[in-house]
Amino acid sequence: MTTDNLVHTGSDFARLSQRISAAGLMVRRPGYYTARFAVVGGLFAAGWVAFALLGNSWWQLAVAAFQAVMFAQIALLSHDLAHKQVFRRRRPTEIAGMLVGNLGIGMSYGWWMDKHTRHHANPNHEELDPDVDPDIFVWSKGQAGKASGVARFIGRYQAFLFFPMLTLEGLNLHVSGIRAVCKPGLRRRWVEASLLATHIVVYLGALLIVLPPGKAVLFFVVHQALWGIYMGSIFAPNHKGMPTLTGRPELDFLRKQVLTSRNVRGGVVTDVALGGLNYQIEHHLFPSMPSVHLGRAQPIVQEYCAELDIPYLETSLIESYRQALTHLHEAGAPLRNGS
Repeated sequence: MTTDNLVHTGSDFARLSQRISAAGLMVRRPGYYTARFAVVGGLFAAGWVAFALLGNSWWQLAVAAFQAVMFAQIALLSHDLAHKQVFRRRRPTEIAGMLVGNLGIGMSYGWWMDKHTRHHANPNHEELDPDVDPDIFVWSKGQAGKASGVARFIGRYQAFLFFPMLTLEGLNLHVSGIRAVCKPGLRRRWVEASLLATHIVVYLGALLIVLPPGKAVLFFVVHQALWGIYMGSIFAPNHKGMPTLTGRPELDFLRKQVLTSRNVRGGVVTDVALGGLNYQIEHHLFPSMPSVHLGRAQPIVQEYCAELDIPYLETSLIESYRQALTHLHEAGAPLRNGS
């Protein structure tokens, strides 16, 4: 691709951006986010009230499942905060992000924001996107050929192990945050560390005060495992099974984001369950767009991609999982074949 072509294709996104702005879709929605924070926060608080009132009861496992959903919904709010969909200025964004992320669910807001920002800059890039690091799973046959240790063992059967492994994702989010605050470099490191420590002490203390040890452990396992599965199920349809990139691909911003992303069709339930991330293409093109506007942006983006003959993939939720698992199975083939 020549320099002239790159300049020309680079202007394609500018024209799409003009259409999106003309439709008023980049305008912030404070009323929507006030209501969403109130509903999610209220349900989250109600869950812990129910936990306290139930006491030593097996119904606590239902509370654990409910709070797994609430933790994921709070994580989605933290995601919107990180992309400045809620506030324009950094300070209120960071304060809210640390309160809901670090204190609310024990996930480091700063660590996750850094990781997710790098993902958005280079989605599905094998060297630059932290979400496709071959630390446990391998995402291409090339990665499989170089895999060692845990990734080499799990990679052989990773399509079958993917969802079972998601039961550990909640713990992984906690541990990754703790690791991030234990070493220099994280912005507002000590504030984040203090909020994470407060979350851990209050959370574990509540379990041990209200429940006998056995039920406390069972509550913890059910809660963290279901939260991990839910979180993984939200993010797995977005890029897994889409083309991966290496080196310096000659793609402009528009094509890089569209070709590596997948949308999930559905209605209001899908929008709420996935927090708007079912419109992954639109979100990657316009990450600061309020999530409530992504559905309205979808037909504009899809029509524009059709005009430019850019492949635009949208599937059902089940089909997205099938494609992701099929890709994982194919990527692990070299490990099963011993090559």
